Amino acid sequence: MAVGIIISILGILAILFPFVTGLSLSVLLGALLVVGAIVHVAHAFSAGSFWGALWQVLLGILYGIAGISFMANPVIGLTTLTILAIAFFFVDGIVEIAWAVAGRDNRGWLWLLGSGIISLLLAGMLWIGFPATAVWAVGVLFGVNVLVTGLSLIGLGMASRRAAREETPAGERGREA
Repeated sequence: MAVGIIISILGILAILFPFVTGLSLSVLLGALLVVGAIVHVAHAFSAGSFWGALWQVLLGILYGIAGISFMANPVIGLTTLTILAIAFFFVDGIVEIAWAVAGRDNRGWLWLLGSGIISLLLAGMLWIGFPATAVWAVGVLFGVNVLVTGLSLIGLGMASRRAAREETPAGERGREA
C-alpha cells in the first residue's frame, strides 16, 4: 500500500507540474532512443547480410537523430509527443465508435460508444489548442495515469489486508504482529 501512496503522490506532482513532467519525459525518451541507436548499430555487426546491416545502421542513425533532438531540445520532443497523443486519441475514438456501432446488438455497447466519443473530444480539444496544449498535455495525461495506477495499488493493498483479516481465525488475530 505504501508503494501505491508514493506513486499517487508522484502522479499528483506530475499533474501539478505538467510542463516539467513533459520535458522530463521528453529527455527520458530521447535517452532511450539513443540507447536504441547504439543497440541497432551494434546489431549491424551481427546481421547476416549487407542489407540487414545497412538497415540496422540506418535505423540506428534515425534513432540517434531523434534521441539527440529530444534531449537537446525537449520542447521539440514534447510537441512531438503531443501530436502522437492527438493521433492516438483520434484513432482510438474512431475504432471504439466503429466497434460500438458494429456491436450495438450487445449489452453495454453504449459504454464503448461513450469511450470513443470522449477520445475524439480529447483529440479535438488537444488539436484545437495546439501548440499551446503541448505545454501541459503530456504531463497531465502521464500524471493522471500514474495517479490512477497509485490509487489502484492502494485499493489492491486495502483489499488484500481485508482478505487476510477475514482468513485469520479470531483466536489468532492478537498474534499477527
